Amino acid sequence: MIRARGQRAEARRQGPEARRQQTKLPVLCSLFSVLCLLSVSGCGYTTRSLLPAHIKTVYIDNFKNSIDITREVSSRKPYQLYSPGLEGELTRAVGDKFVFDGTLKVVKDRSGADAVLSGELLEYVREPLRYDEADDVTEFRIRVVASARFLDARDNKVIWQAEGISGESSQRTEGLLRKTEETARAEAVTDLARRIVEKTIEVW
Repeated sequence: MIRARGQRAEARRQGPEARRQQTKLPVLCSLFSVLCLLSVSGCGYTTRSLLPAHIKTVYIDNFKNSIDITREVSSRKPYQLYSPGLEGELTRAVGDKFVFDGTLKVVKDRSGADAVLSGELLEYVREPLRYDEADDVTEFRIRVVASARFLDARDNKVIWQAEGISGESSQRTEGLLRKTEETARAEAVTDLARRIVEKTIEVW
């Protein structure tokens, strides 16, 4: 309290000009903070989508299962598998991710959609990652690979298309983190769906 009184007395001795300078200091600090924020936002990310403004809805075509089960197993693709119905799981997962994102509304009528997303399931791979002392596999890597295309339905123009988009998960076969192949596969499909939606809704 004594210090506060001394400061007020000192301010009175310094006169009105000094008090005006003291008043300007907080204002200048606030302006400086605002300028810093503006400069950071100008160089960093915003929540603006790069999609054309007229695209508000999307129709998700059923993914096709194009895994070639007749292809000869090679050293590069030694663990490729075929899972019936996996393309349906991917189609549903992509739809769920679009709903969760909320940028585009998923519609069931292709003719009324602003855009169409389609794709093919290319690979389902389960490859060993770790072994125990008995040379038994204790962890697998699960990978689901697809191609996808996003079409502007109004202009009939491909906005993006990509081959080899992959989603991954891991499957422990023992211990507290043990999980089934079905659980790990579902996680990989969810990861793939997330990547497809993120590629569609580019945020910078």
